[in-house]
Amino acid sequence: MNYIFNKGLGKIIQNVFNLDLRSLALFRICLALVNLIDLLTRFHNLIPHYTNDGVLPLPALKEVSNPFYWSLFSLSGQASFQLILFILSLIITVFFLIGYNTKISSILLWIFVISLQNRNPALLFAGDDFLRAILFWSMFLPLGVYYSIDSALNTTARPFPKSFLTGATVAFIIQLTYVYIWSALYKARSELWFPKGEAVYYTLSFDPYATHFGKFLLQFPEEFLSFLTVSALWFETFGPLLVLIPFYNTVFRWIAICSFIILNIVFGLCFEIGVFPYLAISCWLALLPTSFWDYLEEKLATTARKGLTIYYDAGCGFCKKVVHFLRTFLILSNVPLLEAQSDESIHNDMIEKNSWVVVDWKKNRHYKWEGLAYVFSLSPIFFYLAPLMHWNPFMKLGTAFYETIARNRKTAGYLTKPFKFKRQDILNSLTFNVLTLCLLVLVTIWNFKAYVDQIYLGRPTKENDWITMTHNFFSQSTMQKIDNLAKITRLDQSWSVFAPNPPKDNGWYLIIGILKDGRQVDLLKNSTISLEKPTIEERNRMYGDMQWRSFFINLNRSIGTKLYPYYANYLCSSWNKEHQGNEQIKHLNIYFMDETTVPLGEKQTVKQEMRWQQSCS
Repeated sequence: MNYIFNKGLGKIIQNVFNLDLRSLALFRICLALVNLIDLLTRFHNLIPHYTNDGVLPLPALKEVSNPFYWSLFSLSGQASFQLILFILSLIITVFFLIGYNTKISSILLWIFVISLQNRNPALLFAGDDFLRAILFWSMFLPLGVYYSIDSALNTTARPFPKSFLTGATVAFIIQLTYVYIWSALYKARSELWFPKGEAVYYTLSFDPYATHFGKFLLQFPEEFLSFLTVSALWFETFGPLLVLIPFYNTVFRWIAICSFIILNIVFGLCFEIGVFPYLAISCWLALLPTSFWDYLEEKLATTARKGLTIYYDAGCGFCKKVVHFLRTFLILSNVPLLEAQSDESIHNDMIEKNSWVVVDWKKNRHYKWEGLAYVFSLSPIFFYLAPLMHWNPFMKLGTAFYETIARNRKTAGYLTKPFKFKRQDILNSLTFNVLTLCLLVLVTIWNFKAYVDQIYLGRPTKENDWITMTHNFFSQSTMQKIDNLAKITRLDQSWSVFAPNPPKDNGWYLIIGILKDGRQVDLLKNSTISLEKPTIEERNRMYGDMQWRSFFINLNRSIGTKLYPYYANYLCSSWNKEHQGNEQIKHLNIYFMDETTVPLGEKQTVKQEMRWQQSCS
């Protein structure tokens, strides 16, 4: 798209929507780590959440899921099958992290994340919608041009531009602003956000997300909480627009990046909301301007780094790949990698030492493990490992390891055989840009439709206005096909977190198991019955992770009536598998201790409500 925008308005658009390739590489690494954390968290509950022995067996999935939502994890309800898919997801995430066949890895990662989320919709929350949307646009971005296996083995002679503009960069930036702007539009419909300014009070009072810092903020005066409410609403509305300001764009982009990183850190301190804050921060890092990386490169260009040269055996393909990997992942991108055979003296040393040759800025030569330790000492990322590598026991062990590899280079070559030197290009054709912009239009239509539908369906009486007309338009068969396309691609998104009204359905579950000997036990705490409100620590032990939090929140919503029988079956079977005789459950009762949040200053009450009864015999 750069060839279209070379002057005038096009230049302004290019300045606003360009992304630096190094920022995208950092974004890829952070996004992979976020997904890795999410995946490992979910793996901990593989059986209860994703198998037929859990809270939502496959027959039940059809009752709560949209027919257009597909999932590889729904092909079988067996734990062994789920384990295989989890392992594949883990491998794909690691490939995406290191940038190995980045484009293919990003597509596979999107497929597996959607599959995992669609397998159990009762576990989902706003962070899952965010991850799904960002992974979609990641498939269209060149995330592997820097700091990746792909970049290390790139044979393209022509250097890539530092920053670039495509339809995908436009879509990514607009999508990121949508997360906050649409959320603000939903919130603006509620007087609790404005003008009353009570929303932060209700949000911080919602115990399933509670943290100690959030409860601490509740102790502040009502005026302060009202200030936070209005500030949050206005900042979510106008803050994202900073990145779209055409003049002094770098300055305003920096303000937006820093502001939203701070905002999401605060979110993480105030609420237990899983990976959401880390994901949001990762996305804003993708907007780091070119000037940041140029400044960093200038500061890191020390005499020692500029004077480093690495020589390797030209006849050893394994050696060539390894030095390219080291240069890339140790962030020493400008270090010359030369064939030892090109210099007679160096070549003689290589043969004599049976080693690569590392030449420092003083022309001193380093070999074997000691050479590796010296190269690590110059890395701006991994320099701290150098003292450990120079430590005498490690030096002896490392040298022995190096010499073993050097004697068996042919065998070692099998480890790097899958990694091929190949040309890397950035996709930026007219067809590609039109496609991505059309998909952005689809996302925009869906967000607008979701916003209109929520207003229309929430009205007590129907009115003949633009909301009704728009709702009727989106209800036509042609628009329904677009709606189905959004569901298939999981571009269906709604950013109504804590909106339009913050949740008031506060409370906690008390699940009483009646054992065969007549004793009663709290199944969530595995303790005697207590009607006392759980502390934050007790809730954290009960929930364990964000998926369980989301499940219990959904259990108290409209979907809960379909979930109760399967959840009760899971509780019965899981308890009775671990207990024998009179310690097994014969009956259980699920109560919800309803503590609906009252206005500030009013006395809080708790009401015990029976939600489900089930025999475990």
